[in-house]
Amino acid sequence: MRILVTGAAGFIGFHLSKALLERGDTVVGIDNLNDYYDVQIKKDRLAILEAFDQFEFKLMDMADRPAMEELFKKGRFKRVVNLAAQAGVRYSIENPHAYVDSNVVGFVNLLEGCRHTGVQHLVFASSSSIYGASTKVPYSVADRVDHPVSIYAASKKSNELMAHSYAHLFDLAVTGIRYFTVYGPWGRPDMAFFKFTNKILKDEPIDVYNYGRHRRDFTYIDDVIEGTVRVLDRVACGDTEWSSDDPNPQSSYAPYRIYNLGNNSTVELMDYIKTLEELLGKEAKKNMRPLQPGDVIETYADVESLVNEIGFQPKTTTREGLSRFVDWYRDYYDMKA
Repeated sequence: MRILVTGAAGFIGFHLSKALLERGDTVVGIDNLNDYYDVQIKKDRLAILEAFDQFEFKLMDMADRPAMEELFKKGRFKRVVNLAAQAGVRYSIENPHAYVDSNVVGFVNLLEGCRHTGVQHLVFASSSSIYGASTKVPYSVADRVDHPVSIYAASKKSNELMAHSYAHLFDLAVTGIRYFTVYGPWGRPDMAFFKFTNKILKDEPIDVYNYGRHRRDFTYIDDVIEGTVRVLDRVACGDTEWSSDDPNPQSSYAPYRIYNLGNNSTVELMDYIKTLEELLGKEAKKNMRPLQPGDVIETYADVESLVNEIGFQPKTTTREGLSRFVDWYRDYYDMKA
């Protein structure tokens, strides 16, 4: 099967591309290799993918409309996975235009490409950040998500709304996945688990926001990839039980689905740090900081629909996942030293 993966040099995009290649699919990966975080780790991920004969990489930006039109015209893609996005909650406060360009304009260009070339199924990344100001946990895909607390979250909600419009207007099968705090080998250096490891090993203090009272549904990358592949293989279709009198936000009369992909458990940040300290054999120096604008206090995924419809539930424990990450981190940076 010929599959387009956007953001192929990114954390999730790299792992997904590799899994698809290993099972025999042909993957065309695109990425703009922006410098939001260390570009070298993106290039090192790509080097692994480029060892596969059935992988092709194109350096391009999804906001470039002519380039996207040309890509789809020649691509003959059967399915598409959109993992390209400007990430980061706090950075969206500093630079909202980057989020509009990538996450909104780029996503429209992608939808248009899928519409005009007969793509069978589009799977796109949403985020647990979309639940915003809601304090009802666990977060359910049946809940309304009308109060985002960051531009990043608002851009992800816009993706879900636009995707439904294309499902309705053009019968384009679309599925959105709300990822919950993904971590693991080849992760993003801007994320807390990566920064904590780096600073602890260097005996530098770590910033612990909300005085450590955050709770997160940490989801290991291998679980995320297995769930995403399973979703990709199950083409969205209309829900015959959907009612306009009592609309379910998770599905539709149109070929549209939304799933949470999380570990279905919540861990306090201080416990997460303690586990990391034990694995590293070093205690962290901590700067206890207040809650930051745009942050939510707790994330916790209700994955009932993922289990019932896709037949999958993440199971990797935090200790097991962090142990694998620490082993990778030591190997990768020892190699670079």
